[in-house]
Amino acid sequence: MGLPKPQHPLIGLVNLSGLRAHADIDAVLFDLYVISLKRGCDKLQYGQQQYDFDEGLMAFMAPGQILRGEKNGPSEHLSGWMLFIHPDFFWKTTLAQKIRQYEFFNYSSNEALFLSDKEETIINNIVENIKNEYETNLDRFSQDIIIAHLETLLNYAERFYQRQFITRKKNNHQALERLEQLLSDYFERDAVFNQGLPTVQYISEHLNISPSYLRDLLKTLTGQTTQQHIHDKIIEKAKEKLSTTDLSVSEIAYTLGFEHLQSFSKLFKKKTDLSPLEFRKSFN
Repeated sequence: MGLPKPQHPLIGLVNLSGLRAHADIDAVLFDLYVISLKRGCDKLQYGQQQYDFDEGLMAFMAPGQILRGEKNGPSEHLSGWMLFIHPDFFWKTTLAQKIRQYEFFNYSSNEALFLSDKEETIINNIVENIKNEYETNLDRFSQDIIIAHLETLLNYAERFYQRQFITRKKNNHQALERLEQLLSDYFERDAVFNQGLPTVQYISEHLNISPSYLRDLLKTLTGQTTQQHIHDKIIEKAKEKLSTTDLSVSEIAYTLGFEHLQSFSKLFKKKTDLSPLEFRKSFN
């Protein structure tokens, strides 16, 4: 990419203002972890909407993901940094396994973290500590110190994402409403006959939200995963059919997309503490 050579063999920190000289970058596949903080992006797609955004915008990429350049090249107002970390740097450290627990590395690029000024200052101070450490003479303490700073940065990012799930109420509750409508429409038009039970992947694709972001969003707002929301809709429809139709339990299980009656009965019992027949009898 024509950027300066990193001062550490496994870590590189790039000033984004320098990317203006490389505006022809289209897409790059990295085998690296990438953490970035941008300020001054002209426009950003967030869910179904676009935002003019001048504040700190933080994003995370895991190895094997594609980094794309700005659509019209970097803005002349773009500033911030990108931190590149080779997976080998985590070898035999506390982050070697733990880094997989930070789900935001699996979020889509349009699910970035919007930082307040105070949050941005916290993150920038941590990155400055990392920069100071890896630019000094490396010794046997360097890796542990940088790892400690990285873990602190990731923990703050996780905290700030939890805050974002709560504070962006309009967008997040719109996502909940769209999820409810999508599931209702799915069962109303009997899509289960052709497509089977709705999957998490189906839901996330139709909501234009990554599976990881959707799960974490729902977990924060409702305490339930996407799969649990799907199951709740199935039970709601099952109760409706058990109480208002003469269909057999087997027929109801089939209309709800279950190939095996036992799987339907097991889920119903788990959710209601009653078997389907016991639930039906409670209405007679």
